[in-house]
Amino acid sequence: MKLVFATNNLNKLKEVQEMLPDSIQLLSLEDIGCSDEIDETESTLEGNANLKAGYIKNKFGFNCFADDTGLEVISLDGKPGVYSARFAGEPANSENNMQKLLVDLENKTNRKAQFRTAVALHINDEKFLFEGICKGEILRMKQGEKGFGYDPIFKPEGFDQSFAAMSSAEKNTISHRGIAIQKLVYFLSNYK
Repeated sequence: MKLVFATNNLNKLKEVQEMLPDSIQLLSLEDIGCSDEIDETESTLEGNANLKAGYIKNKFGFNCFADDTGLEVISLDGKPGVYSARFAGEPANSENNMQKLLVDLENKTNRKAQFRTAVALHINDEKFLFEGICKGEILRMKQGEKGFGYDPIFKPEGFDQSFAAMSSAEKNTISHRGIAIQKLVYFLSNYK
């Protein structure tokens, strides 16, 4: 089965490719000749995931899935949430986003947070949604060299290291995206 993953994030593409069975041929936006920038204009993770998957399905005709992920921090009323990738403003980059978050949490004792991923699948004429959540906390300083985004400052519940200090295999079994993709893979393996 061929499926397009509607992302320009090569780290995400690699991470998801490692989770899929050989029966699913993952195509990137580059593979299908899409260089369009798909703006995430919805106010929810689910809305953005559906927007991206729908754009590819409608314009290119490929069965497609897309995700949107947000880091939701309890003491910041769920922020940065849907704005996680652009939390610190332009230029949008992980380092600036992490620094802003650490500053915003400087005087907060509650550092509990969760990563939440919504995956939208547009296949044939049907649409499906899958969700993955990983609870944890925001560290006071970066830890680890792997991963991307907020991984160096997010420590999942039950672990003593950040996502960025874990191997990709270890992270993929417990991460928000890993959980959502596992649900997607299970669904696809039973899809007629």
